[in-house]
Amino acid sequence: MLFAGSDKDGVESGQITVAYRRWAEPRVVEGRIYRTNAGRIEIDSIRQVNPELIADGDPDVALADRQNAKDVRRRLRGDDTLPTFLIRFHLVEGPDPRDELASQTSLTPEDLDDLRARLSQFDELSHHGPWTAETLRLIQTTPATRAADLAAAVGRETAPFKLDVRKLKNLGLTYSLEVGYRLSPRGAAYLDAIGN
Repeated sequence: MLFAGSDKDGVESGQITVAYRRWAEPRVVEGRIYRTNAGRIEIDSIRQVNPELIADGDPDVALADRQNAKDVRRRLRGDDTLPTFLIRFHLVEGPDPRDELASQTSLTPEDLDDLRARLSQFDELSHHGPWTAETLRLIQTTPATRAADLAAAVGRETAPFKLDVRKLKNLGLTYSLEVGYRLSPRGAAYLDAIGN
């Protein structure tokens, strides 16, 4: 989820704990933690609502930092034939475990074995063949390159390529940049260990 303008500030401060989104289907899951441009949030609940039935006195309107029900409807983005979802969440304090993982500059033998097993599983389950080492090396040699250009360089479509890079990021091996990616210290340590 992304938050624009003053919404980003409100989420960062903990003032905003509700969002309304127009989506074809839910994009968040109750109980999961998501990284956003305003920090990490945990989803407390998500349910579909009829925007025409939102009332001015509804406490969720204030928790979304909206003036009234009309303001909620006016600020909804996307196709108005799509369902509207009410998402309640709270800010998660403390460091992101993925950031702590990514900052590791050396790997224990156990870390290395675990990474090899996980990446091997990604490769085995892939419909387009082994990709993990190739993608890590590509990001290492061409940091801050658009995902579409990286995907094209290895003959892949952009969307599935980005999903695969997210898997690497979840293991602390890459960082996302404004444009493209770069290898994390942990990612560099892994490539060194397997012989880059």
